[in-house]
Amino acid sequence: MGYLRLNIVVFHLFLISTCLLASCSSQDNGESPTPIPVVTPPPSSSATNGDGGGSSTASSTTQDYRLPNIDLSHWKLTLPIGNPTEIEPPEILDYGTNETVKPFFYNDSIDGSLVFYTYPGATTANSSYSRTELREQMEPGRNDVNWTFAEGGRIRGTLAVPDISTDADGSKHRTIVMQIHGRLTNEQRDLIGEDDNNAPPIMKIYWVRGYVRLKSKLLGDLNATDAEALYTSAWVDDEGHTMNTYVGTSSFTLEIIASEARMEVVLNDSESYVYSGEHMERWGIFENYFKAGNYLATRDDGAFSKVKYYTLEVNHD
Repeated sequence: MGYLRLNIVVFHLFLISTCLLASCSSQDNGESPTPIPVVTPPPSSSATNGDGGGSSTASSTTQDYRLPNIDLSHWKLTLPIGNPTEIEPPEILDYGTNETVKPFFYNDSIDGSLVFYTYPGATTANSSYSRTELREQMEPGRNDVNWTFAEGGRIRGTLAVPDISTDADGSKHRTIVMQIHGRLTNEQRDLIGEDDNNAPPIMKIYWVRGYVRLKSKLLGDLNATDAEALYTSAWVDDEGHTMNTYVGTSSFTLEIIASEARMEVVLNDSESYVYSGEHMERWGIFENYFKAGNYLATRDDGAFSKVKYYTLEVNHD
């Protein structure tokens, strides 16, 4: 019996030594042992949807989301509803959670734009067309603090008109995307007996079938006195100017630079058109403010337009 046990022990030692030799041999031959599986959890995703302006990013494993970085603290918003409805600072800063505003003024977090949507609806007192449009307020909440050409001003924005309706002939409708609008001071208003402070717009920039078209004003009678020149009826439309560059539905950059007796419009930093001379000199009697957005120039049933702003800045140096 002792002999049998000794044989079993020897046999077990033989097996162990054989296994050890086989293991060493496989490693010496460059064969790697089977690796232990490593399980890595998927990256966690987070989302920042943004209730108002400013930029933020929401990330998943494949997609980034962007929000516009446009300062709205010096803008008032007009909507094509109500009488019409106006949203002033600071209320406008919460546009992302305002149920009244959301259908007309909202973020596209895929391309990082601020969307202006409008259709024929409520109009302002001196217009027959509707708008979703921003109006500059140099002092938030006040319309009576504005600027003159002698003081100067500059507006610059990158925008696009990706979607707009067509008329009965199949032609695209047109919309105004940027303006300089005149305004009477209270003293000027009282001097000519008007019941509001409205003055003509010295610059309207239209998107027309994929082109940028400029419309300005001329003083009908250059011999008119300054008091006579205050009347809206004293100013007539010029023949207009269409910029050469075709922008289509792609994004483009617009800049208006106003200075004493001079106004320049620049498209894509490469093409410009300048207004100067006696008509611009006479315009110096007015206060002014900038406007930007989507002012649809039609009352056709079923008409609509969508304008996107990616950047928008105003400076008064």
